[in-house]
Amino acid sequence: MDASFLYMETPSAHAHVVGTMVLDPSTSPVAYSFERVVDLILERLHLLAPFRRRLVTVPFQISHPLWIEDPDFDIENHMHRTVVRAPGSMHELAEIVGDIASRPLDRTRPLWELWLVEGLEDGHLAMVTKMHHAAIDGVTGADLMAHLFDLAPDAEPPPAPAQPWQPDTIPGDLELAVDALRHVTGNPARMVKVLRRTVKSVADVVQQRSGPTDPDKPTPAMPFTAPRVRWSGAITPHRVVAFGKATLDDMRLVKSTFGTTVNDVVLAACTMTLRRYLAAHDDLPDQPLVCSVPVSVHGKTDQAGTNQVSTMFVRLPVQLDDPLEVLRTINAETKEAKIMQSAIGADTLQDFAQFIPPTLFNRAMRLYSNLNLADRHRPVHNLIVSNVPGPPIPLFAAGAQVKGVFPFGPLLEGAGLNLTVLSNMGHVDFGVIGCRETVPDVWDIADGFGAAVLELRKLAEQAAGATDDRASEPAAKAAKATTPATPAKRAPARKAPGAAPATKAAAKKAAPPAKKTAKRR
Repeated sequence: MDASFLYMETPSAHAHVVGTMVLDPSTSPVAYSFERVVDLILERLHLLAPFRRRLVTVPFQISHPLWIEDPDFDIENHMHRTVVRAPGSMHELAEIVGDIASRPLDRTRPLWELWLVEGLEDGHLAMVTKMHHAAIDGVTGADLMAHLFDLAPDAEPPPAPAQPWQPDTIPGDLELAVDALRHVTGNPARMVKVLRRTVKSVADVVQQRSGPTDPDKPTPAMPFTAPRVRWSGAITPHRVVAFGKATLDDMRLVKSTFGTTVNDVVLAACTMTLRRYLAAHDDLPDQPLVCSVPVSVHGKTDQAGTNQVSTMFVRLPVQLDDPLEVLRTINAETKEAKIMQSAIGADTLQDFAQFIPPTLFNRAMRLYSNLNLADRHRPVHNLIVSNVPGPPIPLFAAGAQVKGVFPFGPLLEGAGLNLTVLSNMGHVDFGVIGCRETVPDVWDIADGFGAAVLELRKLAEQAAGATDDRASEPAAKAAKATTPATPAKRAPARKAPGAAPATKAAAKKAAPPAKKTAKRR
């Protein structure tokens, strides 16, 4: 699976992921500097395997490339510094991040870069990382963050390893070829196992699709059913990014009020902001968009490798105007998508990735890109939406507190937009990356995400208030039933001859209880 991200990369479709961490250096016990960040990486290099490894290509590409510990590793090839232009807002930072994301990584070195961006507002800094997807996925990225960041600004560095990491010797062509042939000769046995699992997956999917249908449930979203929108088609190497933010508690309120999941709320907010964006650009389709949602299968597959991921397709009903209808529709869609994804199985995508002929796959992707074939057929999907769990507690990088973590995934040919959210210490940080030529005004999408979450929260508060009112009605009726009734006033009796004194005496005796009753009320 890792190698697949190498083969699908073209000059226009880069396969790296970019992360932007906004730092507050005022928490650092000593003066913050670029040199401190370099020292931070060096003292933890033994814990950061993807930072040390480089690729070695097998002769004639008869098998997948290998990872080795880089014998020519030089930290200066990977770490850079720059200054944001005034006034140093998030908009100016986005220009730098977009430029970094627009350039591919050098495959002759370990596939990562780290940029320290200085000059942000409020004295903040930004740490921008770029890593190839072949070396990292969402889960392994979280593991890297655990090694890279500390829980306190004055935390001690991790203990040095008993033995420093040792670089490998670059294997010769003959050694690589022999090892590749050994791998290839074992393919038939593995292929039998893969075919057996594939047959089962196909049978499960057919059974799922041919079973009794519920008219109230949607059919699973499928590839090649997406409408064409402005970012559907061939992409360029140029990237634009924007940052958004929301509150996790708002999403949890919406989730609990309407009986959905946080991921449903994320997809609903994405749908709402995309609807407004497309309407503003006179490009709103009359049918749902189709998005790819990566699903981690770590622990659910027996395949080796860094990337252990599957994909499910979900419709985003941008044609709907009512936010609650959007949320309920997405909740039904994701339930069906999970059933379909489970029927396909966690291993299917991983299985076939290992048998892809490297040269054929890469040349096919380059031909597809060079001929702009994505412009000539119905889109496979419209965009990618990822939801990545982040740190629930404060983190520090070389003493500086992490204030925001904004992830940006890769773009694929035919789908020039990627939305990624990451939960971070009670917030949800939202990263938007798009093709510069097909996604103008990208900040409208980022700002619209936070606005959509606030709109859903208000609807949740209204629904909760209405529920409280309905719940209080039976209690009010019960309270009314148990409240002592006010004594009814009797009509004055006619005065009978000779009976006046007795009537007055009775009235005097009855008066005290009446006063007590009034006092109780």
